Amino acid sequence: MGDGKFVKKKVPSSAKQPTSRTARRSDLHLSPGAETRSEILSQPEIWVATARRFANSTARVRISELFSPHQPWLFVACGSSYYLARIIATHWTKLLNVSCTAVPASELLFAEETLARTGAKQAVLISRSGKTTEVLRAAKLLHSRDGMRTLGVTCNEQSELANRCTLMLTLPWADEKSLVMTRSFTSILLLFAKLAANFLQDAKLAAALDALPEKASPWLGANADKIRALGAKRTFGDFVFLGQGAHYWLAQEAALKLTEMSSSYAQAYHTLEFRHGPKSIASADTLITFFLSDAGAEEESLLVPEVSELGATTMVVTNRATKALRSASDLLVELDSDAPEFARMALAALPAQWLGLAVGVRKGLDPDTPKNLTRAVVLAGENGALPRPARKRRAD
Repeated sequence: MGDGKFVKKKVPSSAKQPTSRTARRSDLHLSPGAETRSEILSQPEIWVATARRFANSTARVRISELFSPHQPWLFVACGSSYYLARIIATHWTKLLNVSCTAVPASELLFAEETLARTGAKQAVLISRSGKTTEVLRAAKLLHSRDGMRTLGVTCNEQSELANRCTLMLTLPWADEKSLVMTRSFTSILLLFAKLAANFLQDAKLAAALDALPEKASPWLGANADKIRALGAKRTFGDFVFLGQGAHYWLAQEAALKLTEMSSSYAQAYHTLEFRHGPKSIASADTLITFFLSDAGAEEESLLVPEVSELGATTMVVTNRATKALRSASDLLVELDSDAPEFARMALAALPAQWLGLAVGVRKGLDPDTPKNLTRAVVLAGENGALPRPARKRRAD
């Protein structure tokens, strides 16, 4: 178990300490959210390191030997990693032309139902920390099944997950020092896009992924300040994120980022479902972010002026905008890429990271260490069960 670990060579110094992280640690501690900001900016360099390590790893060969692109896949994760898994599963279903399903790890409480429904004999378990109790439980259960092959994905080199999976992909260079997933999310997303390109021998997708980091750095320079300005200067009571297809799961992740970093109330809906009830929330107090898909952009774009007329502020994340969409959007964020949609998803995830950071700092919070949260949900007890509180005795 755990052979083929994706951690063979030393990480290049540029990947360990990206040039964007030049501030002294003492300075970082003085500025709320500075670590998160540094990690968001470091992503293009981390993506390069991820691609290089994958190309030179034994795990790439072992995956082709142990796993099949022609059989159903089951993805298991929690939190941001679950939304990440849903994005991957949606794109893999389309690209590989095979059933790919993602479930929260807690759904493995109903293992027989889940496995019968998916028909999967190969599973991917994602946990940045490698310590999440529900994922470890799921990994143990799946690995004990006859004929089941499991691929673990983590950023922790000392993870217990490695002892419960057939093969591991470990990305320590992509881990964050801050609590919220940013660069680990996008790095794992791009890694699975690479895996798809490798399975399919898709040169176009592979080339687009290789070119993405070089494009991302100037893109960040052109868009980061205007996104931060929107979050820093305007006060919103409600945040809504909309998307269709794989972009729906990107909207869910965006809502989670906003909630985690700024302790704000955020919701996510399928874009065109917003008309069917949720539209009642639209007002001058609402920021509505659209993630437009290639397939549905024409229809989805029609909703932007509708909610604008209701007083809501709109931020639109799209590949390329029409003249009408430019006119209807309060803030337009264009990716402007010829790459396939899967290759652009990591770039599309960045605006919500910037927005969450800006709103959190504006509210006087520290997005590096959100309240009530830990890096991993580790349940107490040998089997992950929470201990019962001791009974209070009455005073005599």
